[in-house]
Amino acid sequence: MSELFDAVDALVASASPLPPPAERKRLRAAHGLTLDQVAGALKVRRATVSGWESGKTEPRPPEREAYARLLKQLAELYPAPANAAVPVEDTAVPETFTGPTAPATGEAAEPRTLSTGPAPDAAAMNTEQNTQRPARTAPSRPAATARPSSTSQRPAAKKATAKPATAAAGFDPRFENGPLAVVDVEDGKVFAYCVGGLVLDVPAKSIPALVDWTLSEAKLGAPKLSGPGKDADPLIVLTEAACERYGLPLHLTEEERLSGRLPEGHKVIKQLARADWQLTKRGFGPWARIYRPAKGSERMCVQLCIPGWDALDTRHWGEAGQLPPAELARLLGTYASRVMTPRGSTAVTGLELMTALHPPTRASEPDETGKRHSEHNPGSLGKDPVDPAPCEAPDGHPLLADLPRFHKRGPDEVLVEEAYDWARSLTDAECLRSNLVGIDVNMAFAAGANGTIVGLGAPTHVKNPRFDPKLPGAWLVDLSHVDLSRVLVGKEWKDLDGEMLPSPFTPKGDRPTGPAWYATPTVAYAVELGYDIAPTEAYVRYENGRYLDGWYNRLRDAYVDTMADLGVTADLSPEDFLAAMAEHKQVDPQLAIVLSAIKATVKGGIGKLRERPRGEGWRSGEPWRALSRPTWRPDIRAAVISRTRINMHRKLLKHAAATGQYPVAILSDCAVYAADGPTPLDFLPYKDGKPLPGGFRLGVSPGMVKHEGNQTTLWGEGVREEHGPELNLARYIKDGNVTTKDDGE
Repeated sequence: MSELFDAVDALVASASPLPPPAERKRLRAAHGLTLDQVAGALKVRRATVSGWESGKTEPRPPEREAYARLLKQLAELYPAPANAAVPVEDTAVPETFTGPTAPATGEAAEPRTLSTGPAPDAAAMNTEQNTQRPARTAPSRPAATARPSSTSQRPAAKKATAKPATAAAGFDPRFENGPLAVVDVEDGKVFAYCVGGLVLDVPAKSIPALVDWTLSEAKLGAPKLSGPGKDADPLIVLTEAACERYGLPLHLTEEERLSGRLPEGHKVIKQLARADWQLTKRGFGPWARIYRPAKGSERMCVQLCIPGWDALDTRHWGEAGQLPPAELARLLGTYASRVMTPRGSTAVTGLELMTALHPPTRASEPDETGKRHSEHNPGSLGKDPVDPAPCEAPDGHPLLADLPRFHKRGPDEVLVEEAYDWARSLTDAECLRSNLVGIDVNMAFAAGANGTIVGLGAPTHVKNPRFDPKLPGAWLVDLSHVDLSRVLVGKEWKDLDGEMLPSPFTPKGDRPTGPAWYATPTVAYAVELGYDIAPTEAYVRYENGRYLDGWYNRLRDAYVDTMADLGVTADLSPEDFLAAMAEHKQVDPQLAIVLSAIKATVKGGIGKLRERPRGEGWRSGEPWRALSRPTWRPDIRAAVISRTRINMHRKLLKHAAATGQYPVAILSDCAVYAADGPTPLDFLPYKDGKPLPGGFRLGVSPGMVKHEGNQTTLWGEGVREEHGPELNLARYIKDGNVTTKDDGE
C-alpha cells in the first residue's frame, strides 16, 4: 500500500502548481535570496534556477515539489499586490512603484527594476498603509538583469508599528527614485540599489560617466528642508565590487588614509579632470564631492560614499558597511529621510543639517526691474565667519598669537564649558546597598540645544554689565560664594549635603575659587539657586535667536520615530519601558544602527562647532580650515554644553532634595546611584506611577532617562581599589569592563 501512496505523491508532485516565472523571481528577490542560494538548497545548477525564472525551462520532479514548496512559503510572506498581477506568458519583470521613502520596519521591500528610461509620475507612498501605484511592465530585457532586494522579513522578530520616515509634504518627480543609491556589480553588470527595493541598471563604465548618469537619468536627490535652502545632492555609495569596476582601490593605503584622499595623480582623478568635473578641497576621499560650478539655480554635484575606505565609522554605523547593497540602501535611506542625506561623517552631517534648516542667504523681493538678489536670511549665521571672543578662542587660535609661548590660560582667561566628568567615594551607607545603577539622559545635548538662545553675530565687549539671562555671551564673574548646602529649589530654600554634589559650574565638579568665564546658562543657574552675582566683564551678542530649535525638532522626531519602530513608545509605563529598552536592538538590528547614527549626529554636530586643526601642516597661531566656516562657533557649542550640564545638575538637585540620595559618579549624560536593586525603579521616586516633578523621569523623549547599566557595589569598590579612587564608575557601569585606557563615553 505504501508503494501506491508513494506513486500517488510522485504523480501529484509532477504537477505541483507554480506561479508565473516573473512571480518566482519576485518572491526570491523579496526574501533576499540569490540564485546560488536557491540552487544550493535544491541541489541544482544556478543556470537551472535562472531558466525557471526566465520561463525558458520548467522544473521536473523531484525538484519541482521542493521548488513549489519554497515558492508557496514565500508567497505567504510576500503576497503580490492586488494591482500588480503579471500575465503568465509575460517574462518581463514587473515594475511596482512604492515611492522614495524607506519601507516599513519589519516589512520586506518589494523589488523593483527599471531600464534607464523615462519614469512615470507617482504619488508618495504611505508605508503604514502600503499604498502603491498601479503597476506597469518595464521594457522587456533579459531576466538576469533583475536584482533582488536583500531586505528580508524576520518573522521571529518582535514587530512594532512602523511610522513613515519623515517625508516631504509632496512627491517630487525630480527625485522619484529616492535620495541615494548603492552601486554594486554582479555577473559583470552594474546595478544601483535605491530606497524601497528599486534596482536600476547602470550603464556607466567610469566614474565621470557614473556622475553624468546620476545627474541626468537616475532621478536621485531630495527636496530642500527649508524655503530658501537647496535641494540635497544625490548620494552614490560604492561597494568594493563597484570600486574595482571603476578603477578605485578597495582600501586606502596607510599614507592615503592619513591624508584622507587619493593622490592627485590617480587615474580616476585625471578622468574627472578631463571631463571637466571638480573635487572639493577634501579631494577624492571616503566622502568625495564631485561637481561643476552651478549655472544659475542649477546645481551639478554628486556625493560619493565609499564604505571600503571607512566612510561609515563603525563607532556610529556599526557593521553597516558590510551589509548587502539592498539592506545598506534601506538603512541609509531611512537615515536620509529622517535626518538628511549624509554629507560625510555623522558629525559633518549634523553641522550641515544646521545650515540646511537655516540657509545663510535668501532671495530678496524684486527690485524696480523685477530682479531678485541674494540677501542675508534672518535667523541664520550668515555666509561669512565671525571671530570669537578671546576667552572663547581655543589654544592656538590666531587671536591668541601674541600670548607667550607655553602660556597656560587660567579660568579668568578662557571659557571652559564642558560635560561632567566627576566621581566621589561611596559613603558607608552606600556601601551597604547591593547595586550601583546608571541612568542615561536621552539625547542630552539635543535637549540642551532646544530653546537655547545663541548668538548669531559677532560679540560685543562690555565692562561691568548687568546680567541678562536672555542675552547669550560669556561672562567674567566670581561664583565661588555659591554654597550647595543651602540652595533655592523651586520657591523653597533647601538644606543639602553640598559635599555630595558636584559643583554645577565646572566640568570636574570642583567649587570655583575665584572669577572665571561662564556661558549665560551657567550664570543664570547661579541666580536660580538664589545667589546674587556681579559680572565684571562680558562678551555678549545682541544679535541672537533660537537657532537650534529646528535642528533639535528634526533630530528629536528622527530619534522618537526610530525608537517607536523598535517598539519603544511614549505611552509605555516605566516597567514596560525598561523591558522594551532591554530588547529594542534585537527587534531590527539595522534600525538600531540608524538610531546610533542619529545620536552620533547630535553629539558630532555640536562638537563640530569648535573643530580643531586636523593635521594639514598647521602651526599654533595660524588659521586652520574650519575657521573659514560660518558654522565655526565655539560660543554656540559652549552654550549648549553649559545648558546640558545645568539640566543634569537641576535634576540631581531636585532628586537629592526629595529623596536624600546623591550620585556617586557622573560622566556627561550618565549618572550612577547606589540602590537596593538593579534597576532605576529601585531609587527613582515614582508615586502612583508619576515621577518626581522636575527630576529624572524614565521615558523615550529627549531629556528623559533610560537604564544605562548596573553593577554590584562590590564591583565598584573592587575596581576603585585596583585602579584608584578617582576612577569614574559611570564610564564602565554599562558592561563592567574597566580598561586602563580612557576610552571616553
